[in-house]
Amino acid sequence: MPSTAILVRSSLGRPQEVQLIFNRRIARTTPGQFRTRIVTKDVTPSLNVYYKNTRIRQYHKENRALRTETIINNTYDFGIRKRLHNLPELRKIGFAANRRLLEVERLSHDCLLSEDTFRAINNPVAAGRQRASGLRFADPRVHPLFQALILFRLLAEGFRSADLRRHLAALSGRDPETISQGAITYQLRRLRLHGLIERLPNSFRYRVTEFGFRAALFFTRAYNRLIRPGLAAALPALRAIDAPLKRAFDKINEQVNAWIDQAQLAKT
Repeated sequence: MPSTAILVRSSLGRPQEVQLIFNRRIARTTPGQFRTRIVTKDVTPSLNVYYKNTRIRQYHKENRALRTETIINNTYDFGIRKRLHNLPELRKIGFAANRRLLEVERLSHDCLLSEDTFRAINNPVAAGRQRASGLRFADPRVHPLFQALILFRLLAEGFRSADLRRHLAALSGRDPETISQGAITYQLRRLRLHGLIERLPNSFRYRVTEFGFRAALFFTRAYNRLIRPGLAAALPALRAIDAPLKRAFDKINEQVNAWIDQAQLAKT
């Protein structure tokens, strides 16, 4: 298995992940083992996720196809008796666990692929002889562009360059007259080459693509709802109120300082 896959899958044995795969709530007092074991030495590599007496085993059968199987050794782990007529219910549990594991792995893999998309938006782009700069995340000149795209997505007939100038000025706190037509043309080309907008045929109107809408919505929400308030809680000079995130960072800072003090004492 690739090292990235091992890093992603090695956390599947944690209780919070196992309870999602098996659709069972796990508390601190829940008996049993919840872990992940990856076997690679002298055998076909396999992934094993344990829930109490149940195990999901995943491996490449005959090095051709990925096989995922759930082995239930104790039916009482799922509140089911051991009579033969309960077999269909156990099959449902096993197949559902298999599907959830594959879904978790697919989402994890998609996160690795989306890194390329994130970099493509942030980096310069070229299409033939046309080139455009990147749309850097949290750039104060780019952020209003993303906000404008969210508004324009609601327009059935698309938007014009004049609409972009007006909204960009309002979102940037500027006078529309201070934004030249050349600057608007540049922004339109940048958005178009990155695939965030497309020009409507035989017109001077543009339409926000589905990719552009989702990227703009994610970038603006991540910045406004996560990055800004998160930094306010995490950075010492910006803390205004006591919050769980602030307390967590304080605890980490205390532990790091204690570790540094111990290392200095060990040196002397």
